[in-house]
Amino acid sequence: MIYFDASYIARLYLEDRGWEKVRDLATRSPLACGIHGNAEVTAAIHRKMREGVFTTTQFHRVLEQFELDCGEDAYRWLPLSSEVIARISERYSTLPKTIFLRAADAMHLACASENRFREIYSNDSNLLAAAPHFGLRGVNVI
Repeated sequence: MIYFDASYIARLYLEDRGWEKVRDLATRSPLACGIHGNAEVTAAIHRKMREGVFTTTQFHRVLEQFELDCGEDAYRWLPLSSEVIARISERYSTLPKTIFLRAADAMHLACASENRFREIYSNDSNLLAAAPHFGLRGVNVI
């Protein structure tokens, strides 16, 4: 099982830069993500409609496919447990000031770390830079 952040899961539905490589990687192993990634993917799909890339009909079609896949357990949605939240606080307390890390990205890193993943897949340069501080190797195949 491999941990995808929301930007990678979104590429399974959107043709953003690098989507072919991400989709190829997704065929190799079951996928996991923190539960908040579900909302992030929904927001990414909505953004395509807001930006005019998708019509309303296309938006609903893509969102319906994502929801269908979720219902068929295409992803293992990991909970944001109290241990995950504690890990976030602990890491922020020692994170160098040169590391920019958004809260949602910290949730991905802590969730992956708490669930004993060794790697996290993302194309977010800030998340990837912070990964070692959570005991993870950040990987970007794009």
